[in-house]
Amino acid sequence: MAEKQYNNVDEYIDDLKSALAKNKECGNTLYNLGVAYISKREFMEAERYLREAVEASPKMAEANVQLGGIAMQRGDLEGCLNFNILATQQRPFFAVPWGNIGFCQLQMGEVDKAESSLKRALKYDKGFLQALATLGSVYITRGEYDEAMVHLEKAVSLESMFGPAWNNLALVYAEKGEWSKAKNAIEQATASGYEVPEELIKEIETNA
Repeated sequence: MAEKQYNNVDEYIDDLKSALAKNKECGNTLYNLGVAYISKREFMEAERYLREAVEASPKMAEANVQLGGIAMQRGDLEGCLNFNILATQQRPFFAVPWGNIGFCQLQMGEVDKAESSLKRALKYDKGFLQALATLGSVYITRGEYDEAMVHLEKAVSLESMFGPAWNNLALVYAEKGEWSKAKNAIEQATASGYEVPEELIKEIETNA
């Protein structure tokens, strides 16, 4: 049976609400509504449906990951961390929340904990780009540039338009004095749409 086509997200939301009227406790429908409202950046509505999804399907780790994303959108790092911890309790081998936990821990200055969480994410998904890039940031924070390079180069080999990894590679190359490589990394980051800090661009242009 062919999947139904929608002209816009509002049509999709209306369809989901019709389905929900017939089955008010369907966790999948509630979750899909939450994600649809996230796509519209209507975060209060999204949060309401995602919380209901978790109530209806307590093992739905993805809903807690999305709730963590909404918390991050509000600048609530601790909320983001806690929702993702809940997700790992529901699904211990799900890589995404471990990656998000590592990101939060790094932002909170808990570098060793961040490394452990990110390595766990990569154990469950070796090609998890965000975890590779964030682990690169962990090693940059520690001044372990060779180790950072390994993870960042892997990330861009898997996805050539992954801006955050190119930006971090530019930092690593700059620290190592490899200015032509740093300049290329900046160009790649910019081409991907990533906003590279102005001071880093100036430093590299001065030395390249």
